[in-house]
Amino acid sequence: AMRNRAEVDATLQTAKVNPEELLPVVHCLSFGPQAAAGECRLLQLEPGLCAEIEAGCSLVIRGEKDEQAVLCSKDKTYDMKIADTSNMLLFFPGCKTPEQLNADQASCNIIHSQIAGFSNNYWELRRCRPKLKKLRKLLMEHPYEGPDSQKDQASTFPKYTTEDLLSLIQASEEEILHHLQVIDACKIEGYWRILEFDYQMKLLNHVIQLIDSESWSLKKVPLRTCLEELGSLEPTEMIEHILLSYGRKYFDDGEVYFEMQEDKICRAIAQMLLQNAVKFNLSEFQEVWQQSVPEGMTTRLDQLKGLALVDRGSRPETIFLLKVEDLPEGNQERFNSLFRIREKWTEPDITPYIQDLCAEKQTVGVLLTKYARSSMQNGVKVYNSRRPIS
Repeated sequence: AMRNRAEVDATLQTAKVNPEELLPVVHCLSFGPQAAAGECRLLQLEPGLCAEIEAGCSLVIRGEKDEQAVLCSKDKTYDMKIADTSNMLLFFPGCKTPEQLNADQASCNIIHSQIAGFSNNYWELRRCRPKLKKLRKLLMEHPYEGPDSQKDQASTFPKYTTEDLLSLIQASEEEILHHLQVIDACKIEGYWRILEFDYQMKLLNHVIQLIDSESWSLKKVPLRTCLEELGSLEPTEMIEHILLSYGRKYFDDGEVYFEMQEDKICRAIAQMLLQNAVKFNLSEFQEVWQQSVPEGMTTRLDQLKGLALVDRGSRPETIFLLKVEDLPEGNQERFNSLFRIREKWTEPDITPYIQDLCAEKQTVGVLLTKYARSSMQNGVKVYNSRRPIS
């Protein structure tokens, strides 16, 4: 039965609550026939996300069955964790807050409301790094080897559209599209592909030879002439893609030009030289590397951060390929794999291999404090694992 005012006042008196300290309006709650625990889920949103929903934007939960769910806005990714609460949380439609009741003094003295559901936990969101390693892994299963590739004509392997990647990758749309640019992916017949490294080098070599034969400045390579001269050798969209990958596009007097990126080209050529050797004598490598890059470009070891590692302890000193994208994505797994490769690391050596693990406003120093222990070796600070590495 619904309570009347006299019953409400009697209840307040029993509870020793002074009615004068309260608003005159009373909510009387009862459980509706449909109310059940677990029927509703609560999600706690930060103000920015709340504003996005109010503006009509969508939030998407992403993850396959074996993955921890994440929630994505259009440009950010959040871990979802269940937080228990000791207070039971009740949902009832049409609830009026004290502010609304104060503004509406004429409203009825007793409001009868039915509880539609209840919960004793809610989803808590924590901003996290987008899980993008899988993106490269999927595209690298079948890299694009060029228009004449027999493999491509078989076309039985999986290919991925933007929609496919949005359903498979635990990251927001903006983060996915940005990462596709970072890894130099391109769209071929509507599907995202990564060019196979040797094919990339073949295309880059065509461009470099043309620059050399035409005596162009590396800072001003004309797109139109490149497409005209090289279009008989390779598809024009591939020539343009390689220029976008290894150059910076700009306009001058209505024409499109590219300024070739020295560091990126030197890095690619180093990878080409290193991928065929387990280890390379450092001084010999540096000599061959400088001879192999286009005239006018200067090679420097800091161009190889996150790609190759120098072993200063061996005699003679050596260099070998170690790509950050081949390492595990999880923090502990990443450190375990690095300490298997090398027992002790200096901070400059390890930084390129853990930089991408830093969360917002986190530094490499914080990560090292958590996952490694430091000691001094010949006056240099080095880091080794906090736990035994099997």
